[in-house]
Amino acid sequence: MELGGAVTIFLALCLSCLLLLSVWKKMHPGGKLPPGPTPLPFLGNLLQLKPDETFKSFMALREKYGPVFTVHLGPRRVVVLCGHEAVKEALVDHAEEFSGRGELASIDRNFKGFGVALANGERWRQLRRFSLTALRNFGMGKRSIEERIQEEAQYLLEEFRKTRGLPFDPIFFLSRTVSNVISAVVFGSRFDYEDETFLSLLRMINESFVEMSSPWAQLYDMYSCVMQYLPGRHHRIYHLIEDLKAFIAERVKINQASLDPNAPRDFIDCFLIQMEKEKKNPNSEFNTKNLVLTTLNLFFAGTTTILQSFSLKPLLPPKDIDISPKVSGFGNVPPTYEMCLVPR
Repeated sequence: MELGGAVTIFLALCLSCLLLLSVWKKMHPGGKLPPGPTPLPFLGNLLQLKPDETFKSFMALREKYGPVFTVHLGPRRVVVLCGHEAVKEALVDHAEEFSGRGELASIDRNFKGFGVALANGERWRQLRRFSLTALRNFGMGKRSIEERIQEEAQYLLEEFRKTRGLPFDPIFFLSRTVSNVISAVVFGSRFDYEDETFLSLLRMINESFVEMSSPWAQLYDMYSCVMQYLPGRHHRIYHLIEDLKAFIAERVKINQASLDPNAPRDFIDCFLIQMEKEKKNPNSEFNTKNLVLTTLNLFFAGTTTILQSFSLKPLLPPKDIDISPKVSGFGNVPPTYEMCLVPR
């Protein structure tokens, strides 16, 4: 019994040493990285960063190590660029070298390197070139994106009029408006503002963004090798994105069934036509998986980025909006941005 116990302890120590060695090698790979604080095994530099003041922590490290430095978020290496000059040098002056996408474990299992937003190398170049061209020249002589925006603005004004001067949250209205402009481009048509499918999509997009920004997702990104086997909230984002993918895949099937190569109606049609053109090209990245995920990238990013811009800073009040405290309460409750429309 004593021999068996000793062997068990010895094996446990060996496994622990191998695990620490593996983590250490991952945190100290070959090649030269920018300077930075010395990381601890498994924890990295987490103890040197304040969770509620990450920006200030990075600024303090900048003072010590310069505008470009390396930190370890758990076993994950991150190179931080601080300041306009450092960012410009990397992303503008050396755009090609820094064009790759880093790993984001919390959503990589959904995308697996497909789709324009998370692709790399030749796949990214093909999808990016096509997407820019399709969006720029979308419609092939039909209504421009500007006209679609103007049309949607009329629906937005109509919704504003329905408030009859009562305070309201503009984000709710703007979310549907922005998404409908994107929908018109990628799906070829807009949704009614009260459409249940449309509202469900917006809910899933919003929840996905919230989950991506949650501490659980950040923990998964740092310790995916462990977290992927543990139950918890960090798995919710996977199911939300899978539901969004299922919706896009269904829309692709609808487009395939009624596709007219001479009259593309939306981004999906344009992609399907390109798929047909390159079906004999073994190096082509135009396939159904990239179609579904690139469409999701456009719909998701086009909706969330604009809405977060509205959500994170106050809107400058137009001339026809009264924000006096006595009328709308806006001055007393700034975070809610309550507004009251006043006819000119």
